[in-house]
Amino acid sequence: MITKEHIAKFIEQAHRVGKERLQLCSSGNLSWRVEGNTALVSGTGSWLPRLAEENVAVCDISTGLRIDGPKPSMESVFHLGVLRERKDMNVVLHFQSEYATIISCMKNKPENFNVVAEVPCYCGREIPVIPYFRPGSKELADAVTNALREHDCVLMSKHGQAVCGKDFDDAFQKAVFFEFACGIIVRAGEGNYQTLSDEEIRDLEVYILGKSGK
Repeated sequence: MITKEHIAKFIEQAHRVGKERLQLCSSGNLSWRVEGNTALVSGTGSWLPRLAEENVAVCDISTGLRIDGPKPSMESVFHLGVLRERKDMNVVLHFQSEYATIISCMKNKPENFNVVAEVPCYCGREIPVIPYFRPGSKELADAVTNALREHDCVLMSKHGQAVCGKDFDDAFQKAVFFEFACGIIVRAGEGNYQTLSDEEIRDLEVYILGKSGK
C-alpha cells in the first residue's frame, strides 16, 4: 500500500537530481519499486528537481498500467521493464548530465569508460551504448530494458543515460560517478586519457569488492 511517507520519500529523492546537477528542466525521470509489483514513477512532463505530490504516478510493474495519480513519464515503459527484469534493482533513473550527454552526442564515442576506479567498482566495467531511438518509443524502451538486463548503466546515443540501483543511494552513486568519468574524458580530449587495465580492474574486484575468480 502506498503511503504519504512513500510519496514524501520519492519526492525528496527526485529533488536530489537537481542538487546533483543530473538534469535540466523536464529532461529526466525516476521510478521506485515500493513493494513487489507497485512502483512510483514521475509524471509526464514533470521537473524532478521540483517534483510535487500531484506529479507522482502509481503504476503496476507487471502490466505497466497506471493505478493512480497523473499520467506517468513517457519513458515509464523502460522504467517498469527494467524493474520487471531486474528483481535485484528497485530504482531506475533516467538523466541527462552535462558531460555524459556530450559523449552521447559524439560521433566517435569512447569504448572504455574506466578512467577511475569508481566506474568498474560501482557502474560496471562495461557501459553499453545503444543507438538513437525516439524518446518514448517502444524501440527505446526495448533497447534500454535489454541493455540493463545484465548492466547497471546505459548510454543512449543523442539522448542521455539511465542507471538502475538497489536503492536511491546506489542509483545516484552510479549516475554521479558515470558523469564524473565522462567529465574526465571530455576535458582530457581524445587520446589524452588513460583507462584501467584488465589486471587493475581484477585487482579492484578482489581487494575492494571482495570478488574472486574474475
